[in-house]
Amino acid sequence: MKITLSLLLILLSFSSVKCQSMESLETAVQLKPGETLSLSCRGSGFTFSSYDMHWIRQQAGKPLEWIAEVWSSGSNKAKSLEGRLELKKDNSNSMVYLKLSGVTVEDSAVYYCASETHSEEHGWKDCTKTCPEL
Repeated sequence: MKITLSLLLILLSFSSVKCQSMESLETAVQLKPGETLSLSCRGSGFTFSSYDMHWIRQQAGKPLEWIAEVWSSGSNKAKSLEGRLELKKDNSNSMVYLKLSGVTVEDSAVYYCASETHSEEHGWKDCTKTCPEL
């Protein structure tokens, strides 16, 4: 049995920030149950090292689910995915990576990569959406 992940990029901009974006580098992924999902996002138009990056997903018919936050020196992960989730933030290349091992049909979801700054205007600044179908 194969799990097919079709990834669609839709850019969503929040607040008055201009020319800031997150770009998904995957377009389609095919996985078998038990394999590893790898996603990556590239940021541009902002000082990448000043932002924490978040991964969020939404399974069909369910609310958004925060799954992880990654910063230069560490990360915080949803307890439900601990042991399966690997994160990396590469400031020199403005990249953030997610690896989810042991995928199942339950991992079928729309995956979002979002940037967050530490400032007085605390909140989401930009988000990219990837839509895997399992």
